[in-house]
Amino acid sequence: MVSIRLNDLGAGYGRKPVVSGISTPAFGAGEVIAVVGPNAAGKSTLFKRIAGLLKGPGEVILEVEANGWASGRAISYMPQDNSSSAVLSVYESIVLARKQGSSLHVGDHDLRVVDATVEALGIEAIVARNIGDLSGGQRQLVSIAQTLAREPQVLLMDEPTSALDLHRQIGVLSLVRRLARERGMVIFIALHDLNHALRFADHVMVIANGGLHACGPVAEVLTPALLRSVYEIEARIERCSQGQPHVIVDDVASGRPVASFALSA
Repeated sequence: MVSIRLNDLGAGYGRKPVVSGISTPAFGAGEVIAVVGPNAAGKSTLFKRIAGLLKGPGEVILEVEANGWASGRAISYMPQDNSSSAVLSVYESIVLARKQGSSLHVGDHDLRVVDATVEALGIEAIVARNIGDLSGGQRQLVSIAQTLAREPQVLLMDEPTSALDLHRQIGVLSLVRRLARERGMVIFIALHDLNHALRFADHVMVIANGGLHACGPVAEVLTPALLRSVYEIEARIERCSQGQPHVIVDDVASGRPVASFALSA
């Protein structure tokens, strides 16, 4: 079991702060937290601070119940930039990511974890290919596989679906949500698509103006008032025929919908 909360957390580059004063309630095993906000709000900086890649004020308070996993895998971070110049096959790169920070001996259990991850993401057809020969979307799927294969207890995913088509986006986010429940993980996902947050997350953190604008259950936080104040749009949250919530953006002059972002099942 795992629990994590942020206490007055801040980070920046040099003397320039990017985010500051970020405090949250404790998030527990099985929960998915969407981290949203405008471009350059500081979502990536926050993730790097939580992962220990940046220094700054405040605390990341992590409580982990011993379960036999390597302590180095308590928190795993998947950056937004998934470019790689390594001369490795996809399968080799996932195995290497699995063993990161531990013995390089690859056992049967390691291979079973890698095989299961490859199958779950549906990338069996590319495992023998060189990473450098892949498309951007394929490299993103490999990066997700590398991160999941480490079996972390807290997972930070910085826009993991940005290069994927809609079918793949829904598949990956459905898998992430299922793994959070099955493995008792806490998963933070930086997203731009608010409908993904509505559909797949339990809680949402809204980062704006260098701080935490709002934090709580998704349905309580993502409201027309918040969309107006943070994103400067007039929008409604409604449920489609399948019962899934979605955002409808209205034309200010006429009040009629000009865009609907419902997600199909």
